Amino acid sequence: MKIAIVNGPNMNLLGRRQPEIYGCRTLHDIELSLREEFPGVDFLFFQSNSEGAIVSELQRLGYDEPGVDGIVLNAAAYTHTSLAIADAISAIPQPVVEVHLSNVYAREEIRRRSLIAPVCAGSISGFGAAVYSLAVRALI
Repeated sequence: MKIAIVNGPNMNLLGRRQPEIYGCRTLHDIELSLREEFPGVDFLFFQSNSEGAIVSELQRLGYDEPGVDGIVLNAAAYTHTSLAIADAISAIPQPVVEVHLSNVYAREEIRRRSLIAPVCAGSISGFGAAVYSLAVRALI
């Protein structure tokens, strides 16, 4: 099985940025943990602060990367603003699971609305780094 993990803006700062909200684990820590927990899964990891790069990566994973069975997407702040990412998800055949480290429904009003949730297979939030593992389990 091949699963892509796509992360959006500021996720490269995990472990340093607002640890009281996002925890102390780095993106690299999360990647290592997933590889250890799911040794039979071939993971592809991608992170960008650019909306266009995320759209391009989703399209690439959907049509040009052979054998991708599913995508775990933490679009971060773009979750609440990006019709382009929502459209990219709609355009690809693989299921996409939306994840967020924090409980977005317990935060600012703007973070309670997801433009991508309606086109995702499911959404998981509020369980810290465990959301990635839960999403992979959902895709398996």
